[in-house]
Amino acid sequence: MAKRIHTKLCDILNIEHPIILAGMATPFGDFEGNASGPELVAAVSNAGGLGLIGAGLHAEDLRDQIRRTKQLTQKPFGVDLLIPQNLSPTLTEAARVLNVDPVKVEEVSRFVKAIGEEMGLPDVREGRITFAEEEVRSQLRVVFEEKVPVLAIGLGTPAWVISEAHSHGMKQISLVGNVRNARQVAEDGADVIVAQGYEAGGHTGKVGTLVLVPQVVDAVSPTPVVAAGGIGDGRGLAAALVLGAQGVLCGTVFLATYEAMIPEFIKQRIIKYNEEDTRISRIYTGKTARVMKNKLVEIWERSGTPTLPMPIQSMINNKLLRGLKKSNNLEYLTSFAGQVIGMIKELKKADDIVFGMVNEAVGLIKEKLPEMVVS
Repeated sequence: MAKRIHTKLCDILNIEHPIILAGMATPFGDFEGNASGPELVAAVSNAGGLGLIGAGLHAEDLRDQIRRTKQLTQKPFGVDLLIPQNLSPTLTEAARVLNVDPVKVEEVSRFVKAIGEEMGLPDVREGRITFAEEEVRSQLRVVFEEKVPVLAIGLGTPAWVISEAHSHGMKQISLVGNVRNARQVAEDGADVIVAQGYEAGGHTGKVGTLVLVPQVVDAVSPTPVVAAGGIGDGRGLAAALVLGAQGVLCGTVFLATYEAMIPEFIKQRIIKYNEEDTRISRIYTGKTARVMKNKLVEIWERSGTPTLPMPIQSMINNKLLRGLKKSNNLEYLTSFAGQVIGMIKELKKADDIVFGMVNEAVGLIKEKLPEMVVS
């Protein structure tokens, strides 16, 4: 590529282009796979961006994916984990710590069980939950032992995690959805802060990208800020830079790639669906998360059944989601995805997306925008 965009982010992460692949998990219950696996991570890193292995893997599987990624790229990459503020080993303990009414826990448990029985889902073993304390600490131990250069946290960042990452020589990226949390992680020492807007897929907040990014930039300067949410091409990259960001983090656009580790029917839905075909729901993890529309969300919302805080919600619905996956009930299965799906019309190679974003942004910055400036 003759032209490229170089920002402070590139120097911090030792990358060529200020583009980060979101570490994406799949809401299929057992988290047996993730969307951002070794092939996709390596493709983005080899293209000059930063690939992040998705959260939601058990420690031993995470180690395997890290080692596979190392075989596919010599470039920097990272791991993106979810570390809830409240880590609990069991459902009972989580309910006690979070002061959740046992009656509500029983209500949700009965509802989930009834769905499975009504659909005649196959009996599946209870999967381990990656939000449980033992699993999270095991994941971190693997990341440190494997000497991964970057640790991203996609759901709040406890100060001790940032400190631990730095003690192992890692760069640390924290994702936030409001200015308050941005100030906190900056004070705690995060190297890079991702300001993610409401448009984004997965766990998301209440503020749109366009207004969130400049406010976070102003609040945490000189800590570099990365924009996320609704960004899928060079126009989004150029816009993020104008807003004061040092780069972008993209997820949904990379789901529609040959390398993404998601089922083909999900990729085809992304191509088919438009910008109104996503929903914000708490039914998967207990946190607000944007997913593509599906029958499970519709049934839950119609029923009026409450959802419970993370990680209790995941502990309860784990077996149901795994049963739906095993029985191949496609209308009830989904993926985290953002409103940018309306821009996605075909499957692409991941490196073509990276190069295309950079080329388009360079053209806008060097040619189109200057043309609009008149004396």
